[in-house]
Amino acid sequence: SPSVFRKDGQWYMVYVTITEEVGYETCLARSADLLKWEKLGKILSFPADGWDRWQRAGYLALCDTTWGGSNELETYDGKYWMSYLGGALQGYETDPLAIGLAWTKTPTEAREWTPLAENAELHHDHPDVRPFEKVTLYKSNIIWDKAKSLGSPFVMFYNGKIKGGYEKIGMAVSDDMVHWKRYGADAVVANGEDKQNGITGDPQVVKNGDHWVMFYFGVGKRGAHIMAAFSRDLVHWTAHPEPLYKAGGNPSGLDQEYAHKISLVYNPKNETFYLYYCATGNKGRGIGLITSKPLPSSRPNP
Repeated sequence: SPSVFRKDGQWYMVYVTITEEVGYETCLARSADLLKWEKLGKILSFPADGWDRWQRAGYLALCDTTWGGSNELETYDGKYWMSYLGGALQGYETDPLAIGLAWTKTPTEAREWTPLAENAELHHDHPDVRPFEKVTLYKSNIIWDKAKSLGSPFVMFYNGKIKGGYEKIGMAVSDDMVHWKRYGADAVVANGEDKQNGITGDPQVVKNGDHWVMFYFGVGKRGAHIMAAFSRDLVHWTAHPEPLYKAGGNPSGLDQEYAHKISLVYNPKNETFYLYYCATGNKGRGIGLITSKPLPSSRPNP
């Protein structure tokens, strides 16, 4: 689950790791060219106790949403922010999972971020929970909508799961990055209701001129694929019917099972978009890369 940003002429990636099915932790890496990455260390590791004891998967918030923009992080209240998937049980995404917030003043350093509170900000057992999120909550993406299209400046998109394993993407809003309120009666993007097409998850939202684009993944026949949906008001979304990129597109077999959990950035040096994604295939799980233009033939391994 990569989250890539730029600061002081360097590129940084927040990403998620799991060891021996214990649980998620969050780490930081650095790159000068978006290809060769140096691992710097953990930034959200297991605490001694609490609601997020064994699951802490972080995703950067308040990134520049402009299509082809700066890829910089914005600060609010003098802090850099992330939302994270948290849980108290060991294992691979063991239910129930909830969404918490954390902050730092040093996003380019491998230091622990500070969790916002002792309890999750959004949880499946809150009184305002909607049908699509009654089992667990997953990855979230927080944008800063300065036009306050929905009445609040901060908008969170996240996927939740209902009994049976179906996942859909819904919204929440906040005026202060601390207190969150669910927006709308149901999900805004859904990839289907049956088991073959019933997962819609891990959104990233960007602004392209007069409309918004949401990148997400949908699970269907032959794996998980990278999808897109479009909106002019952040509420009503039209999903493109076909994947932008299908699992199995890499001839090496790197993503023969799944291509999902994306992070899109723009490199002004070569006027190229870089789309990082979680690739699952013959090498297990790793981070793959798709670019909008061909890169030089001499490339490092994924």
